[in-house]
Amino acid sequence: MKVSLSWLKEYVNVDVDKDFLAHSLTMAGLEVDDIVDRYDYLKGVVAAKIVDIKKHPDADNLQVVLLDKGDTLVTVVCGADNIEKNMIVPLVLPGTTLPSGIVIEKSQIRGVFSAGMLPSELELMTGHDNCGVMPLCQNIALGLNLKEALSLSDYVLEIDLTPNRPDCLSLLGVAREISVFCKQNIKLPVTKIYESDEKLLDFLSVDVDAFQHCMRYTARMVIDVTVRPSPFWLQDRLLSIGLKPVNNVVDITNFVMMETGQPIHAFDYDKLAENRIVVRIAEKGEDFVTLDKVKRSLDPYSLMICDGKKPIALAGIMGGLNSQIELDTKKILIESAYFNPVTIRKTAKKTGLNTDASHRFERGVDPEGTITALDRAAALISEIGCGRVLKGLVDEKKDYFKKQQIKFNTVKANRMLGLNLKPEVMAELLTSIGFDVTLSKDTELDVIPPSFRVDVAREEDLVEEVARLSGYDNIPVTFPAGISSFKNIQVKQSVLEKVKSFMLGCGFYEVINYSFINPASVYDLGLSANDERNKLVKILNPLVEDQSVLRSSLIPGLLKNMYLNNSRNIFTFKIFETGRIFISKGEETQPKEVDLFSGLWTGLRYQESWHDNKTKTDFFDIKGVVEGILNKLGIQGVEFLQKPFETISFTSAGCSADIVVKDEIIGLVGEVNSEVKRKFNLKPDVFVFEISLKKLKKFASKTDVKVISVPRFPSASRDMTIIIDKEIAADKVLRFIKNIKEDLIEDVFLFDFYEGKPIESGKKSISFRMIYRSLTGTLKDNDVNKVHALITDQLIKSFDVLFPV
Repeated sequence: MKVSLSWLKEYVNVDVDKDFLAHSLTMAGLEVDDIVDRYDYLKGVVAAKIVDIKKHPDADNLQVVLLDKGDTLVTVVCGADNIEKNMIVPLVLPGTTLPSGIVIEKSQIRGVFSAGMLPSELELMTGHDNCGVMPLCQNIALGLNLKEALSLSDYVLEIDLTPNRPDCLSLLGVAREISVFCKQNIKLPVTKIYESDEKLLDFLSVDVDAFQHCMRYTARMVIDVTVRPSPFWLQDRLLSIGLKPVNNVVDITNFVMMETGQPIHAFDYDKLAENRIVVRIAEKGEDFVTLDKVKRSLDPYSLMICDGKKPIALAGIMGGLNSQIELDTKKILIESAYFNPVTIRKTAKKTGLNTDASHRFERGVDPEGTITALDRAAALISEIGCGRVLKGLVDEKKDYFKKQQIKFNTVKANRMLGLNLKPEVMAELLTSIGFDVTLSKDTELDVIPPSFRVDVAREEDLVEEVARLSGYDNIPVTFPAGISSFKNIQVKQSVLEKVKSFMLGCGFYEVINYSFINPASVYDLGLSANDERNKLVKILNPLVEDQSVLRSSLIPGLLKNMYLNNSRNIFTFKIFETGRIFISKGEETQPKEVDLFSGLWTGLRYQESWHDNKTKTDFFDIKGVVEGILNKLGIQGVEFLQKPFETISFTSAGCSADIVVKDEIIGLVGEVNSEVKRKFNLKPDVFVFEISLKKLKKFASKTDVKVISVPRFPSASRDMTIIIDKEIAADKVLRFIKNIKEDLIEDVFLFDFYEGKPIESGKKSISFRMIYRSLTGTLKDNDVNKVHALITDQLIKSFDVLFPV
């Protein structure tokens, strides 16, 4: 909602600083988003003196004008005939945008270069004269911009209104709010109607067939009207708030709507069949062409304004092309009505029409303001259009608008707000904005809201009014009484924080995806028929098909994140997500909910740099991340077991592993297979993991980290290379060695792996390094050799290993 200060001053004396005004409105609940001076465009218009005038060499009606703008001479091609040498005129500089929207640019006009424009008063919107170039006083300094030269300034406030304040979608509504904190009386416009002897009811009949959708319909008629451009003051008012003038009749309906908040519509009476108005619901599939020349198919809940034979307007939204005001229109039928906000909202949404009228009707206009606005419009049209108002008016209504009295407990209000206002003060505040207030008891008020405050219906609404009128800044800051208690962080929360901290430390970025996804995303994972993740929970009313089910895995979201990054030429990145998935258990049962933790790594092992050889990430990189997480949580006995072929879905065979802790699968890790990558439009190798947060919590260590002293004595290492069956996992051998109960074994790790000749088929070579250390003294070779021999014997017995020659 835009309001200009010059227009506001017609209704209230705004004698305060613009910034104070904006702050006061914002604190009253009417947030001011922006303040602009609507005459700022005049900074691009300067005073210039005509030095010379010559005939245009290629046009009889044009002249080439040489001007002095103080610092340089410029040439402008002009068609006005009221210019002469030494005349001071406004010069519009290139790049300036005029109120009409035209941008002045340097140009060639019939072969002559023109560096600006010499405008009229009307073109600059500083007056109504459009007959020639606007003359300026001879004593104005050359080069001075017109905003300073003419001392023109009119600030426009752009107010961001909440949907519950339709009363402020008008100049009078905003003026009413300003009058409270400026302590000024509001000046309502005075309307005088001079009716002719001819009666309206001799010309018109109105039938309302849908009172549940049109609670009140009023009309007046003006005849012998002359349709022409609006006077300057009216055009200026509309332009000040961003509306484009059309003609005097249409401009008056817009003016009254912006002034009062009540939309007004004008029909060409001579285009109405049978001299009738019928308000009815549209028939199913009924077509109607609106003023924007678009043919629209309507639904049965759309409200129509019709004549005796056909629709002529989409009620509360837009008029019809078949009844619009034209230059030859002589008889004007003026409509002012109260339509059901729900009806208008449904129709506006269905048709995609969001007009100034529908914006107000769907929020609720003043049901008692229809005739006030109707009379205002009729009086202005008869005055500006030189017409005659027929005697009488139509007012079809039902008794829907009963004033509701609200009991207001001032003690309760003070307790809610933390204030100590007297009942008399609250009554004065409410009275200042039009509420009818009486003191029924010592601490209770009987309050009747004004008809224009359709948002006030209960006691809490009155508490809000008192809060904003007394000033939010005046509410004291208080702290809740009582003793605060602190609880230890829950295990689940602690695990989640540790997981996120670790992933961020590894260079992963956290992502948050929607829980609503496209069902095709899950099907594209290639899950087996009996996989429970195929049991999707459907959304009853999805906004779009791409968000019609709840996710049953986090992996599709991560793959879509990868596609989005790849499409922007980002091919190396690491991301993770913690979130909930949903498994359907039938329409009548709540779905199964599982908290998961998933990650994705693609591209290079390290970010591209001069010292790296662009090593691609692989399965063991993502496996190492998972191992780090489990180690961080103190989870012992972790195994990575190759997934059985029949259980593999979106990962690759031979590059997929179940993460197992104490014989329980807690997740999986692997490389996404080529078929799934194809369905998600991905080409680079991509590695993922997915782990149950519930199971991480279950196995996470509950004890604090133990601290041991730094070893005093040196370690000794021995390498061991063995040849075993290809099917035996190296991890199984590694865990076996670690479980041998020998105090000297400090650490064991795999450092080499080989398959191929000269090793026989079906076998593989793996090499381990054992680190030995004593806490009581320096190791001797015999001590180390004994333990090393023990390990060798145990491996031979348990795995039938061979040693290379």
